Amino acid sequence: MDFNVKKLASDAGVFFSRAMQFTEEKLGQAEKTELDAHFENLLARADCTKNWTEKILRQTEVLLQPNPSARVEEFLYEKLDRKVPSRVTNGELLAQYMTEAANDFGPGTPYGKTLIKVGETQRRLGAAERDFIHSASINFLTPLRNFLEGDWRTISKERRILQNCRLDLDACKARLKKAKAAEAKAAAEHELRLTQTEFDRQAEVTRLLLEGISSTHVNHLRCLHEFVESQTNYYAQCYQYMLDLQKQLGRFSGTFVGNAESASPPPAATSPPAVAAATLPAVPTIPVVPTIAGVPNTVAESVLNPNEVKPPASGTRKARVLYDYEAADSTELALLADEMITVYSLPGMDPDWLIGERGNQKGKVPVTYLELLS
Repeated sequence: MDFNVKKLASDAGVFFSRAMQFTEEKLGQAEKTELDAHFENLLARADCTKNWTEKILRQTEVLLQPNPSARVEEFLYEKLDRKVPSRVTNGELLAQYMTEAANDFGPGTPYGKTLIKVGETQRRLGAAERDFIHSASINFLTPLRNFLEGDWRTISKERRILQNCRLDLDACKARLKKAKAAEAKAAAEHELRLTQTEFDRQAEVTRLLLEGISSTHVNHLRCLHEFVESQTNYYAQCYQYMLDLQKQLGRFSGTFVGNAESASPPPAATSPPAVAAATLPAVPTIPVVPTIAGVPNTVAESVLNPNEVKPPASGTRKARVLYDYEAADSTELALLADEMITVYSLPGMDPDWLIGERGNQKGKVPVTYLELLS
């Protein structure tokens, strides 16, 4: 091993001398060359940028990956320069469990069908989350991390060199003041000129790096816009997926009414309100017209003529239309979003449909397009 004792002793001497000089400056017992106000502002701005960038980076990592163990694992893979293994998102895992549960309960049962629909939506939500995390990591986290590990390290290194140059300059000034002999003064003045030149050069290098913080802000601003765009697209996708699921499932409690022990629908003689009263007592139900003139109670929906139906004397409910709906035939009622209509049910009707009235118009309407009002 090449071990230079003289160099080590010299470096140690310089280190202790600077440490003593720095302590004396803090105590006000030694002269200190002050930097100009603009330079001090640049230093403060750089420190502020570094501190807030670290906080934003850490919290964004928490937002994208709340699991601390997973974050540590990703950090280690990154430091080892290895590809992070693909990880199943919580939504995708939930979708898997729902699908497996539906297969056990029976994919043809109401509960099984709903589990499959919700599970598929959760899978799509999980995939959208994965894309968002990938996009945010590349477009936002990586530039912030590159600044802290690249530009900021360079700035910190040059600032340390500038600090040493300043300490050397102040030490030369002190030696010049203490010099008595003409020869000693001349040597001290020559050393001071060289040290001053080195200090000015290093100050200019550091100043240029500090002024580059403005470019860093511009770059981070662009990355922030990309992060917001990715997040907007992610939440828009999630909203659309949930809206599609809501349309499939509907918001009418009667849709979920049924015999918990059987996958078959209740007999025609048992009215939906009676079943609802046994299973969901706290949920209001749609009144049922007791009879239809000339048509038995067990009539199928396919032969129902809404124009021949008379509404019940009392108990009809108001409903707000959630989405536009175009009637498929003359037995259905076309709907416009946000309009108010009157609705009620009939014996033997598909629970996903109601009779809707708007003025003199009457027809079947899908429950999933309605918000029933109390």
